[in-house]
Amino acid sequence: MVICGGFGVMGRLDPIEPDVAMQMYMSTREDELRDKTLTSQRYRLLAFTRWCRAEEIENLNVLDGRTLHSFRASRRQGFEDYDEKYLDGYDPLEPQTLHNHLSTLRVFLRFCAQIDAVPEELPSKILLPRVTENQQVSETTLDPDRAEEILGYLDRYHYATRKHLTVLLLWHLGCRVGGLRAIDLDDLDLEGSHPKVDGPAIHIVHRPEQGTPLKNGEKGTRWNAISPYVAQTIEDYISGPRKDVRDDHDREPLLTTSHGRPQTGTFRNTAYAASRPCCYGEGCPHDEDPDTCEAMDYNFASKCPSSRSPHDFRSGSLTRHLLEGTPKDVTQDRMNVSEKVLDRHYDRRTAREKMEQRRRYLPES
Repeated sequence: MVICGGFGVMGRLDPIEPDVAMQMYMSTREDELRDKTLTSQRYRLLAFTRWCRAEEIENLNVLDGRTLHSFRASRRQGFEDYDEKYLDGYDPLEPQTLHNHLSTLRVFLRFCAQIDAVPEELPSKILLPRVTENQQVSETTLDPDRAEEILGYLDRYHYATRKHLTVLLLWHLGCRVGGLRAIDLDDLDLEGSHPKVDGPAIHIVHRPEQGTPLKNGEKGTRWNAISPYVAQTIEDYISGPRKDVRDDHDREPLLTTSHGRPQTGTFRNTAYAASRPCCYGEGCPHDEDPDTCEAMDYNFASKCPSSRSPHDFRSGSLTRHLLEGTPKDVTQDRMNVSEKVLDRHYDRRTAREKMEQRRRYLPES
């Protein structure tokens, strides 16, 4: 058990259990944060309250700097040394992830200080890890050539299935999973008949009150042009394997399961599964036996080192646009991303590739 201090201020504080304080905090933030942010914060704080339970900390009043340091060390190293069932499944955190978790904890403790649960100075005692710029950026992406191989395989063997269309739209639109999930049949203009568009297009719309918010809110609402091939694939999916169902808000999603609109995890699993090299004829580059490889299970496809997330599809698509000379402002508008975020998190062109592109605009020697 962690030896806790704070007894000098106990008289000025109101006792409260960690779980109760967390529920009060989440209830307070419901009207301020998007659902996805709330879910992330709940997950991060759940690790803290479970750690408190494992350490038999039943009252937040006793927290002090040493207690927080002990928690920080546990999150950095992982909870594998604990036998306590509440901590099962919490792995060591990378510096950037640890920084995010501790930042959320700091905000939570500021709230706790406001309700007289912890000393006012306690939140400042959380030491955030120093994170380099390289650690802030994911290094994985999907190479355009590999994306074409995946799409070619799906076109040939799984044409117009939900799996094919999911991967095709993630790559062609370069959208986030939330944007893909938000598309309804009414958002499609596959014949280019809308007065504001010229050619087939998809309207990606922010509808938070109906369960399909976009990350950037109303600023994320936009029309995205699609190619005739993508439009035809969508038509063939709708007239073929698509389940004719409505969601809980009586809307007709483009991509469906037998239960309605797919959850974001369904799209993530599809991206991971479709990008395993062994699943599009490349064989395993990691010398794994298909009969024993854990990643062969659809639900564990992400464990394959070569599988790629929807974020990797997005960064790869953005990079492809830039490599092909698409103006940066056009790419930003299509993918709904700021120039700063584009440069920092999505542009995966090498220094040599950028040089070769600049060469095109230089006068001949």
